[in-house]
Amino acid sequence: MPYERTATATILGLRIIYGAGLIAAPERLARRWLGPASGSGPTQVALRALGAREIVLHAGALTTFLSGGAVRRWLIASIVGDLTDVAATALARDGLPDGAAPATLLVGGGSALVTAALAAALTRSQ
Repeated sequence: MPYERTATATILGLRIIYGAGLIAAPERLARRWLGPASGSGPTQVALRALGAREIVLHAGALTTFLSGGAVRRWLIASIVGDLTDVAATALARDGLPDGAAPATLLVGGGSALVTAALAAALTRSQ
């Protein structure tokens, strides 16, 4: 499997694992991002929904990718999701723990950049 294919399958798999983690242990994964609110029932509902989004989106992308289909639209949807997380965090930054907004910019923005780079690499290799 060429590098681009290996990297794509790995990153999509890791995103699925992250989604499963959000469903299984939302407070543990989101405490640094959302602070004490990550332990509240309503917040855990949203975190588990985010986890489901991660699983469905990236499992769909991985399935399409492994079957030889075009994943560009899946990757664009992933980028939009990441940037939405960054924007939502920036809008709520005053109520979040210190450093949460810059950390989310790094993680979510970095994820969006990596996904965009993968999309570009896959486009070039086709």
